[in-house]
Amino acid sequence: FQQPVYGLVYRIVNDPADAADTTQDVFLKVFRGMKHFHGESSLKTWIYRIALHEAANRRRWWFRHKAKETSIEPETDANGMVENDIQVALTDHADSPFESVAHHEVQRRVEQELRKVPEPYRTTLILRDLEEMSYEEIAEVLEVSLGTVKSRLTRGRDALRQRLVPYVREVGNELGLTAPESEEGRNK
Repeated sequence: FQQPVYGLVYRIVNDPADAADTTQDVFLKVFRGMKHFHGESSLKTWIYRIALHEAANRRRWWFRHKAKETSIEPETDANGMVENDIQVALTDHADSPFESVAHHEVQRRVEQELRKVPEPYRTTLILRDLEEMSYEEIAEVLEVSLGTVKSRLTRGRDALRQRLVPYVREVGNELGLTAPESEEGRNK
């Protein structure tokens, strides 16, 4: 469960080092609390519930304390290697440079707008669309009904779509994206 838990935590705390620390804390809590796990839900659900709780705690802590810090460490890539401009320039990727930048820009914007979606909807979107959990698993993790999960997912997707429409209209032609029809166009 380490990689999926890390991915979930990273999407909430938005910092690789904090996500790694929080993931470690999650598994320490799982190990220490194993005697309290009685199988009312699946192990995955129980671990995800702990992960969401720890990630929310880390995020609150970050807003209080860490946001005031400045790192002196060089930035690293996803593999933990220090990024070197020459190495990046010489690496051959399947996508063209424009496609790579465009995909990164769109992904960054979607993640940025996802952070602005109100909380119960954002968590449900992350669990369903990014972590690919079933509706039933999400209901267990969040301790809500299946109908609530479906409602939050629909409202969260609508909120994210509304936040992204102006961006898609602005840069859609350049990036090959299509903006949804306006409300008037759909009602005709």
